[in-house]
Amino acid sequence: MKHLLISLFLLMSFGVSAQKSTVSSFHVVPLGVKGGIDESNLSAYLVAPSGTNDYICLDAGTIYAGLEKAIANKVFRGSVSEIQKQYIKGYFISHAHLDHVSGLIITSPDDTAKTVYAMPRCMKMLQEYYFNGEAWANFGDEGKGFLLKKYHFKTLAPREKMGIDNTAMQVTAFPLSHVNPFESTAFLVESNGSYILYLGDTGPDEVEKSNQLNLLWQAIAPLIKTNSLKGIFIEVSFPNDQADSKLFGHLTPRWLMKEMNVLAGLTGRGSLKKCPIIITHVKPPATRIAQLKKELIIGNELGLHFIFPTQAKAFQL
Repeated sequence: MKHLLISLFLLMSFGVSAQKSTVSSFHVVPLGVKGGIDESNLSAYLVAPSGTNDYICLDAGTIYAGLEKAIANKVFRGSVSEIQKQYIKGYFISHAHLDHVSGLIITSPDDTAKTVYAMPRCMKMLQEYYFNGEAWANFGDEGKGFLLKKYHFKTLAPREKMGIDNTAMQVTAFPLSHVNPFESTAFLVESNGSYILYLGDTGPDEVEKSNQLNLLWQAIAPLIKTNSLKGIFIEVSFPNDQADSKLFGHLTPRWLMKEMNVLAGLTGRGSLKKCPIIITHVKPPATRIAQLKKELIIGNELGLHFIFPTQAKAFQL
């Protein structure tokens, strides 16, 4: 009976819609949703203001395979090359680990001119280790080797809002700790007074001996209170049986709920129910993913609305 109740609760909690309201602010197309070994399905999320094709790509682990599947699912019409060139207006890279940048690197020869955004440390790694004229041609306008100048490398200053080229959106970057002192990034994206928050890989403050998540929660709390934040993309890589000493800068369901309780303390417990939590970077195998989902449901004392995105299946926020 207990297992039946959990199964029913899973069906209710992981519905296909991100919000019950018919009015949406953002259109989301996941090009890749997993962490780990499947190179055809790694972290990359297209986000555009509803009713437009002005997409930005939040991380870029998988591009080509995700667009192929999105076209097959009738999310887009046209070829992969056409969609990448015309619809993706820029790339936001949270950190330079390969599962977050490999799609950008591999597809760059067939791409068109646009902007790559990153915080200083991540941008330095992109230029020194990837787009350096040796590991890969330098398609950027800064760094080593011959500059092909296809991509404009734009370095983001922490906690400073700036416009996103060729869109009506704005972004604010926040540093995260991903195996302290290594940095990752959270991107707060705004469109016409509505926001979404995307977090790259991050460990819990307590394990990382950091306060970066706490500072981020303080910054977004007012947006949750006014229902302006339409969704939080946050990683949960491992189930609860992963030892803290082997988290490697990631979250488990238990640690996610601890962080959500910190956020709820700033916003009021009921406020978070209206802000969907999109779970990213779940690591294979399938048995681990199923266990992780079950643990999130059992530990969901705040009544959060979780979304587990599926590659190439669009949803609204």
